[in-house]
Amino acid sequence: MTIETNSKDFSTRVEEARRKLDAQVREIIDWHFDPRTGCPFWLEFASKLDWDPRKEVQGFDDLKKFPPFQDEWLRGGPVRRWVPKAYADKPVYVFETGGTTGIPKSRIAIDDFRIDYELFSDTLPDQYFPRGSNWLMLGPSGPRRLRLAVEHLCQFRGGVCFCVDLDPRWVIKLIKKGLTDEVEAYKQHVIDQAITLLGAGHDIRCLFTTPKLLEALALSLERRGSSIPETGITGIFSGGTEFTPQWTRYAMEELIPGIYITPTYGNTLMGLACSKPVTPEDGYKIAYYAPQPRAVIEVVSFDDPDRVVEYGETGRARLTTLTKEFFIPGFLERDEGEREPPYEKYPWDGISGVRPFRKLAAATTVGVY
Repeated sequence: MTIETNSKDFSTRVEEARRKLDAQVREIIDWHFDPRTGCPFWLEFASKLDWDPRKEVQGFDDLKKFPPFQDEWLRGGPVRRWVPKAYADKPVYVFETGGTTGIPKSRIAIDDFRIDYELFSDTLPDQYFPRGSNWLMLGPSGPRRLRLAVEHLCQFRGGVCFCVDLDPRWVIKLIKKGLTDEVEAYKQHVIDQAITLLGAGHDIRCLFTTPKLLEALALSLERRGSSIPETGITGIFSGGTEFTPQWTRYAMEELIPGIYITPTYGNTLMGLACSKPVTPEDGYKIAYYAPQPRAVIEVVSFDDPDRVVEYGETGRARLTTLTKEFFIPGFLERDEGEREPPYEKYPWDGISGVRPFRKLAAATTVGVY
């Protein structure tokens, strides 16, 4: 498998993207390990090293000098140990992930979620996501960043965002107990809220939801003699590991014909990885590209997390976050997929076929995602 285009101009753009990434790494390392600006966690971490990150990390490859990032470091407090000293007086959000059993992982945020979604806004075609249009946020609420992020995306584009209540932790508990009737009742409760809003004259044109909820919404409307296109929705932003080529084809041909859908792969730590346009010619394959240089996704060997696999090969997703608010080097995600080459819009590596990491898949309960 080779890079999509061999043009000299594209090769130059790939090289320029790498130079920007290396520059971002140097800036973020200088920031987080400077006693005047850095966060307590990384300053304490550096005090125990026998080397100086600000001297020895000069580019992305040098981040391998850090030991593997442990997700346990994100569980429990005090959460302010992650707040950079330069931001100590700013209002701080905390967003959680996990938490169905035990202490959830958490990250602080100030403006990152706004910046991430403003960058994502630039990728949305105005034809299907009209400026000034109202949105429906049909997804996880509570301590997750999605609700506030989607609401900001809508406001940034000039609209008003309508939201439903949804607690995925409760859904997963019901699933683990085998209470399928209650799962269906809760899902229908969420869908009923969405249908009420869509029929209330709010002129909602854009929708965020997960694949499972999108399908449930479409089927529920069908039972009522309607459809998602008939509600006035023209653009759908969605995300979740349920996005497969087979499901995407089914959605585009059966559930939402004529509606633009843009799959995304994102989380609390990274932001949003956008996808290449999904087309029948490419077998409905979904390839995601991280928002470099603010975040990087690598596909690494299952046996050696410091070795990136070849293009087209399967490996585990490894995430690096590089913002002034938050620095995470080499975090092994609970996902796997195939390494994708750069392409014109995103001249850096991507990942396709995202699915739960095989060694954890049996213990992973998928709820609304």
